Amino acid sequence: MQIQSRRPVALRTRAQNFLVNTFALAVGAALAAWAPAVRAVSHSSQNKVAHPARIAATAHEASGTSAADAAGWGEWATPWNAQLDARNFAISEKLDGVRALWDGKKLRFRSGRAIAAPAWFLAALPSEALDGELWMGRGSFDRLSGAVRKAQPVDEEWQHVRYMVFDAPAAGLSFSQRYQRAQDLVSASDASWLQVVAQAHITDVREVPERLQSIVASGGEGLVLHRWDATWRPGRSDAVRKLKLQPDEEGRVLALVPGKGKLKGSMGALLLETPDKKRFTLGTGFSENDRLHPPAIGSLVTYRYRDRTPQGLPRFASFLRVRGEE
Repeated sequence: MQIQSRRPVALRTRAQNFLVNTFALAVGAALAAWAPAVRAVSHSSQNKVAHPARIAATAHEASGTSAADAAGWGEWATPWNAQLDARNFAISEKLDGVRALWDGKKLRFRSGRAIAAPAWFLAALPSEALDGELWMGRGSFDRLSGAVRKAQPVDEEWQHVRYMVFDAPAAGLSFSQRYQRAQDLVSASDASWLQVVAQAHITDVREVPERLQSIVASGGEGLVLHRWDATWRPGRSDAVRKLKLQPDEEGRVLALVPGKGKLKGSMGALLLETPDKKRFTLGTGFSENDRLHPPAIGSLVTYRYRDRTPQGLPRFASFLRVRGEE
C-alpha cells in the first residue's frame, strides 16, 4: 500500500546535455498465472509465533541477508489475475498509506529502516509481529508521508495516524489463522488508532468488480486479496494480489532523457527499470515542474499503466509520483 522531498537534479546547458545509454529491451515471458484449488481453514490463535526477522533471515541465509535487514521484509502483492477464483481469497480495501512492519520492538519501513514514531505510539504495540499500513484516510498520502518520514516525529501529526493491521506474520500459519491472531492482538490494545483491516469472504466472483467500483467511487485505491490458506512467506507473493481500475507499479530511474522540441532544455523522459528488470522510457504524466526538477537517478517512481505488451512491458504508462526511499 509510500515520499521524501525531492532532490532537484540540475539541468545542464545544451553543451553539457545528458549522455543517454541505449538499452536493448529485455524480452521476458509474461507473468505466469496459476489457479490452484484451495479451501479455507479453521481459525486458530493458539500457535506460537515465530519472529519475522528470524524467519526472513533463515530464508535468505545463503544470500547473506542479515536479520536486521530482513526484519523489514513483508509479503509484496502481485497483480490480480482474472483466471483466479476470488472465492478462495480474503478481500479488503487497498489503503494508500505507508507500509509498516512491527517486529515486536521496532516499527520499520518495507526496507527494514526504522520509522521514527513517537514513544507513546510504539508503547501501545504488542510484543508480537504485525504488518500493515500507516494511514490518515483516503486522499491523504502526501500529508501522511511527510509526517512519518521525519527523523524527529511531531506528536500533533502522529495523532492523526492510524496503524491499519492486515497480517500477523508467523511461520506455518495460514492467512486465515494470522488474520484471527491480528484481531486478537489488536483487541487487547486500548489504542483507538490501532485497527485491523476488515477482510471479507465472498460467495460470488461477481462481487469483486462491484466492490472495486464501490471503493474507487468513494475515493479508495482498489482491492487487496489474500489467499485464505496460504502460509506466510516474505517477498513477492502470488498468494497476495492487488486489483485497481488502472494498475500501477514502481520503477528505478536509470537515466534522464533530454527533451526535444518544446521540451528542449528540460527532462523529456525517464529511463526506468521495472521490478522484473525490464527497461523502458516513461515520458508522460509529468508536470512542467517535474520536467524542470526531475527525479534523481537511482530513485523510485510510481507509474500507472493500462496493460502489458507481449514482452511484458507496461503499455500506456504515465508518471504518478516519486516514492520516498524506505
